[in-house]
Amino acid sequence: MASQNTATAPPPGVPQLPHSDSISYSEKDVKDDFDGKRTIDVESHSVTDEDVGSTIITKDEDVAVEVLSSEDDPELPIFTFRSIFLGIGLSAFTSVLSTIYTFKPQNASVSQLFCLIIAYVLGTAMHSVMPSKGYWRYLNPGPFNIKEHTVIVIMSSTASTVAVAMEIIAALDLFYNIKLNPAVAIFQIFASQMIGYGIAGLLRTLLVYPTYAFYPKYISVVNLLQSLHFGGVLNHKKRRYFWIVFAAIFFWEWIPQYPFPLLTAISIICLADNGRHTFVRNLFGAGSSNEGIGLFSFSTSWTLISQGYPLVWPWRTLGMAIGYLTLTLAYYNNAFNGRNLLWMSTSLFNSEGGSYNQTAILTPQHTVDHSKLESVGLPRYTTTYVISQMCYNFSLGAAIVHVFLWHWPDLKRAFGGMRFLRASQDIDDPHYKEMQKYKEVPQWWYIFLFVASLAIGIGCSYNHGDWLLPAWSVILFTAISCVIAVCIGFIAATTGFQIEIKYAMNILSAFVHPGKPVSVMYVNLYGNSTAYQTLAMLQDLKLGQYTKIPPRSTFAAQMAGSIIGSIFNYTMMISIVKNNREALIDPLGTRIWSGWIIQGYNSSSVAMGALGKELFAFGKPYYLVAFAIFIGLLFPIPFWIVHKLAPKGSVIARGAEYIITPIVALYVGYLPYSVNGQWWSCFVIGFMSQVWARSRRPKWFKKYNYLTSAALDGGSQVILFILSFAVFGASGDAIAFPNWWGNPANLSVDRCALTD
Repeated sequence: MASQNTATAPPPGVPQLPHSDSISYSEKDVKDDFDGKRTIDVESHSVTDEDVGSTIITKDEDVAVEVLSSEDDPELPIFTFRSIFLGIGLSAFTSVLSTIYTFKPQNASVSQLFCLIIAYVLGTAMHSVMPSKGYWRYLNPGPFNIKEHTVIVIMSSTASTVAVAMEIIAALDLFYNIKLNPAVAIFQIFASQMIGYGIAGLLRTLLVYPTYAFYPKYISVVNLLQSLHFGGVLNHKKRRYFWIVFAAIFFWEWIPQYPFPLLTAISIICLADNGRHTFVRNLFGAGSSNEGIGLFSFSTSWTLISQGYPLVWPWRTLGMAIGYLTLTLAYYNNAFNGRNLLWMSTSLFNSEGGSYNQTAILTPQHTVDHSKLESVGLPRYTTTYVISQMCYNFSLGAAIVHVFLWHWPDLKRAFGGMRFLRASQDIDDPHYKEMQKYKEVPQWWYIFLFVASLAIGIGCSYNHGDWLLPAWSVILFTAISCVIAVCIGFIAATTGFQIEIKYAMNILSAFVHPGKPVSVMYVNLYGNSTAYQTLAMLQDLKLGQYTKIPPRSTFAAQMAGSIIGSIFNYTMMISIVKNNREALIDPLGTRIWSGWIIQGYNSSSVAMGALGKELFAFGKPYYLVAFAIFIGLLFPIPFWIVHKLAPKGSVIARGAEYIITPIVALYVGYLPYSVNGQWWSCFVIGFMSQVWARSRRPKWFKKYNYLTSAALDGGSQVILFILSFAVFGASGDAIAFPNWWGNPANLSVDRCALTD
């Protein structure tokens, strides 16, 4: 018989706890529970820091195995009164909040961590307050558990994913005065999401089940869920740590967001210049929307810093560093004849540098009147926006080739012999193996959902006797998006980075629908939105696998979240557009409201849809934007050849594998948007986390790195929501904080640009 100090396996029937290879069990640790089952009394068992391994995580995907537990209790209830009530309520709440963020100058979003924290607070409160005796046990069946919690998170985060359809509908309203019937608009939003969901289901074998598909941003979500719900002294310490960090950022974040906005972008160079020189503003400014690209600008606002996921993303890209040089040289050398235009903007401009009057060249049917075009002239883009579009297209071309070169064995394994249509049995992921006890969602469910949603989408594209997008075009661009979803899905699953494809779709649609800006805009629903909805659904399916939610329960949660989100996305969008129309149309916007996302769709629809041949055909002003896709196909090839020819395991071979050209290309063009004060803070924090802590402090990294990310995201999201409604005007008029040195009246918030 083993001595009490000898580490042994848990008794039969007892689930494996995280890092249990270093835990010893004695008879007093095991007790019979009320229904005769034997369980570990984790509260009486001491788990110390030494129980967490100090092995350095070398491969990115090993995070999912080293940091996350594969523990599962199949008898935990999932769809309870608590989970349904909170799931519906939080779905409505987060869909409203995410819609508000769409019209903000900061590129903010509602994170799953925000949904997770609110759900935990409310779920545990309901368990504490509601009776649990007698018939009440059906409404309050024990402590709020991890599976209830995850289902609520999946529902609310699905609802919070802003549909591209909502943005397109807003653009039609703002720039074309086309107002869709509310029922048609809501069905359009829902259908465009569900098409992506159908594709996601068919890609599970490739982009959900395997270990390499680990979705870095989701590690912190699952890590927090397990810390909140798994017992033991170690998790008690992690919960306490989480709430301390959460409270600290909650009370800090309102300072840079409201009374002291200078702290959102601290630039010593801007402070010294004090708005006197345009060059300084362009290169170093970063405090206000479309001000500058933020070289050496640091932020103390986690709301902005979190956009870079510095504690989560693998240390992968040099693209942004190249971008500072490329954008500056291109603009000051008058590339694309944009020297006399604004430094940053997604809007269209006329030959004198003013806003382009698109209505002056369009007929009542929203097609080009060429006689009017001759007098008005062609529109122009800012140089930085042209560079950005080129880089995004470079990135897409590189992503396609990168996936085929580096992941061909995985593609062959998934699609060879149509194996993706049936569940795979040769996947060795420990989380996937635990899921084998549950009934899988049949592939025909996803196929039916895909076909039905496509039919609804086609029907909703017909408006008042005219096709916004012909049926054959809906089918064509959906098919193209299916192929692209595989490529960008690999990039997102293995690195966490999301490749931008909308410019490529706009270019392609410009030649398919020449002279029809509304049709080109609508292509985004099927050529662009479908791929991104596929990614969103794949990530939630992976979350369900990590937390051992039965696949059919995950399916139901995603469907419910999409329906609720579609309704509230639309209703909140209508309110914001009605109350802030002038700010949303203005190319610069305000510090509170900005239509930069919607303006981007409109600019593309006019420049590419109405005037694609005049602007993007070979030899025309912006032809490199279109051809960038084909040039990007070449980017990964040299690095792949070097990796193959260099000695295996050498520094050169590893270096070539480490450079992911789609990501590098993407981030060269990532800067000419919105507010940029956060990126140097992201660089420093990311280095400390993913390089220093991961290699020098592996115990801390495994226990607290992702938990820290969760706490910072959660606390900052909660306070930003409160501020949005309290003082930023989400529900009415904004309340400005009095001007002072840290909140200047005639300068941008980082004191780098004059505003009067």
